[in-house]
Amino acid sequence: MVRRFIERCKARIQMNRKLFIVYSILRFFVILTAVRCLFTRNYESFLFCILSLLLFLVPTFFEEKLMIEIPTTLHIIIYLFIYAAEILGEVNKYYTAIPGWDTMLHTINGFLCASIGFSLVQILNRGSKNLSLSPVYVALMAFCFSMTVGVLWEFFEYSCDVFLYNDTQKDFIVQEISSVSLDPTHSQIPIHVKDITKTTIETKNGDVYVIDGGYLDIGIHDTMKDLIVNFIGAVVFSVFGYIYEKNAKSFASRLMIRTLSEEEIETQNKKNSRKTVFT
Repeated sequence: MVRRFIERCKARIQMNRKLFIVYSILRFFVILTAVRCLFTRNYESFLFCILSLLLFLVPTFFEEKLMIEIPTTLHIIIYLFIYAAEILGEVNKYYTAIPGWDTMLHTINGFLCASIGFSLVQILNRGSKNLSLSPVYVALMAFCFSMTVGVLWEFFEYSCDVFLYNDTQKDFIVQEISSVSLDPTHSQIPIHVKDITKTTIETKNGDVYVIDGGYLDIGIHDTMKDLIVNFIGAVVFSVFGYIYEKNAKSFASRLMIRTLSEEEIETQNKKNSRKTVFT
């Protein structure tokens, strides 16, 4: 059953030449990376490669099950986002090797989620006879959807750090802090400490860790930075979406998911069946 599903997904991807080319190239590099991980016995990165191959099929899975059409441009952006996040970011360590890599991906994530949210509201709006939403309201819902996904992702990262002791919320070195915990009078007066050059951490077991350059901020700056750039991405697409509602010929039309008509569903099922048989 799983094999048949994968074959149907591949057959559906092959129907679009541009999409199939991008999919094939990225899949080739993922498989190449997976082989390298096996030779170096990096099994965790190997699992990221397997996850990436499965994620490549997710958009097609939703197309198949929900009878929708994801535009080629949006489909390709999703593929590139998965490759950039999982293979380049996690396996090749771009998150730490390239400054701003994580920021770029969170910005794109805000943009993509706003696109998906806008499409969902738009489908419901056009499919209802008793509901007619204004372009401003649809754009606002898309923005809220994107921000909600961004917040839920930060919840996930925080949970990984607290319960699994990961560092998904990357630490920042800061040179100044302001905290009421440093107030000796306990009257909630924030004490401002600046020009921090070194922080020393001592554990109960006598272990000592020295942090040169300042104070180690654990996750707060990273979380807020991620939410801010997610906000920017969401706002940008919401503006595009609003323009699309006013003029369907805008760039946003290439990123809008739409429902298929009965005739289109029947045609695609026939094409999928033929592709699956030949495969």
